[in-house]
Amino acid sequence: MDFHCHLDLYPNAREVYKEACRRNAFTWLVTTSPKAFEATSRILGSSSNVLITPGLHPEIAHERFGELDLLLKQIATVRAVGEVGLDGSSRFRATYEVQHKVFSAVVARCEELGGRTLSIHSRQAVTYVLAELSMHPRFGTAVLHWFSGTAAELKAADAQGCWFSVGPAMFNSKSGRALAARLPRDRVVPESDGPFAQLGGKPIMPWSMPETARYLAEAWSVPIDNAMHVLENNSLRLLDLMQLS
Repeated sequence: MDFHCHLDLYPNAREVYKEACRRNAFTWLVTTSPKAFEATSRILGSSSNVLITPGLHPEIAHERFGELDLLLKQIATVRAVGEVGLDGSSRFRATYEVQHKVFSAVVARCEELGGRTLSIHSRQAVTYVLAELSMHPRFGTAVLHWFSGTAAELKAADAQGCWFSVGPAMFNSKSGRALAARLPRDRVVPESDGPFAQLGGKPIMPWSMPETARYLAEAWSVPIDNAMHVLENNSLRLLDLMQLS
């Protein structure tokens, strides 16, 4: 299972796609823009165990703002949306107003359509992401990808019922390991975030769930089999919420 992967952006995307279809029971391929969603859907085609979803990544929201209307139309045709969200880091702070317009419109659209599952980017913007979600309580289900907020923000996200997708790269830092140890264990699912996320200078692959289980087992002080069982059960529950099981 992999609940957040940019499978279309690997250098050898077609080969990785085929291998993910073979190895994984489920792979969530998040796209970075509405036009990328169209192109990826056309080029890679459909598979029963790969979900391709439309998104508008906050890092390029200012470049692709003209595609927002297309995204809002696409949301009506899918059960999930991603990657979307907000980025409050210094590098993207100047585009925050545009980011917020996009994210606000997406969340409102999801509520209007009866709810969707969202894979959400929240780097240095967790409080603002949660505030936007709270304004649209029937938006659906939030999966915070590669959560990197504070302990207080984690507590607030947990209280709002958010899910968390985590991958091996989260454990590269001491802060990431500390956050992983505190995640609500009934709402954690695996992700790779490949090819952007890397280990040892190499992109993490979509079939990295066993590695994630190994790292979580260490963070949680439980056997690896226990951590794998948690991830498997949570994944099936989230797929049920997404109406994909």
